[in-house]
Amino acid sequence: MIIEQQDSLLISSKEARKPEETVIAVIDVLPGEEAETLIRKTVSAYLVGYNIIEIRPKEGRFSSAQRNAIKDFSRRMLVGTEIVSDTPNELTLQVLLGYPELSVKSVLRRMCTITTSMHKDAITALSELDHELAQDIIFTDDEVDRFSLYVIRQLKAAVQNERIIKDIGLTSPRDCLGYRLIIKSVERTADHAVQIAEKIKSLNKPIDKPILDAVSKMASSAISLFENAIEALFRNDFERADQVVQKTDEVVGMEEDVIKLFFRIGDAETISILRLIVESIKRTAEYASDIAEIVLNLTINRVIRTSTLKRHEKAIPI
Repeated sequence: MIIEQQDSLLISSKEARKPEETVIAVIDVLPGEEAETLIRKTVSAYLVGYNIIEIRPKEGRFSSAQRNAIKDFSRRMLVGTEIVSDTPNELTLQVLLGYPELSVKSVLRRMCTITTSMHKDAITALSELDHELAQDIIFTDDEVDRFSLYVIRQLKAAVQNERIIKDIGLTSPRDCLGYRLIIKSVERTADHAVQIAEKIKSLNKPIDKPILDAVSKMASSAISLFENAIEALFRNDFERADQVVQKTDEVVGMEEDVIKLFFRIGDAETISILRLIVESIKRTAEYASDIAEIVLNLTINRVIRTSTLKRHEKAIPI
């Protein structure tokens, strides 16, 4: 059997291959162990790539807090995972989703759509002082986080086994590192939408229109940079990514002018809240630039030519 790898062909005997054994991750639960610690162990096993995770109390049975925390977390946050065994003495999680069924690019596209929507909703919530909408944004962040965990799992598997790279929709090992960094930036961008929403919940009176217009304009510019950076990634567009990097300073520079308007407000607490909101907007623009810079690295071969340097031996004087 011939398997195409990045820079070579792997020839192996199909008959000589032994059936692969399923390796199970077994997590022993210590008496009184915190539910948060169990969740961290479960996430680590999921990210490393185990398809079956068995969680067992070392002594006796689960506490209600331990059992409910693991079940709730796996259902909310671990994409493709089902609870296949649920007893007082054992919880077994199985990942049923295969690599080609949900590619890295399709999941990332979904993450970015959700993140963009969160930021746009945040500005709507600020404009209308809508605390319920702000709370919805906070809840929505779980969706971004769960997709993030799934993609990281896929990328880790691809790094360990080059044959998986094409299955997850990428082309080379170098892509794995780039996408890992992009996923982190998208996740952080969503976190800033949450931070804006949390600050909005602290406001108890509408913001003056001139101030609101200035904040909204900066926010729209920042999220536009984010959308363009992601589009540059999916289109392998070096020029578009370069434009995002160039325009970032322009958006970041809006912060100072926006903050000057805040001093028309007599309430120090409101000023403090608005400054934190603007800080999150600025960070959103900077994360867009980070993504764009990674796209530049991933697409540089599309805009340069390469040549071979020929080395000539020097003549030895007699």
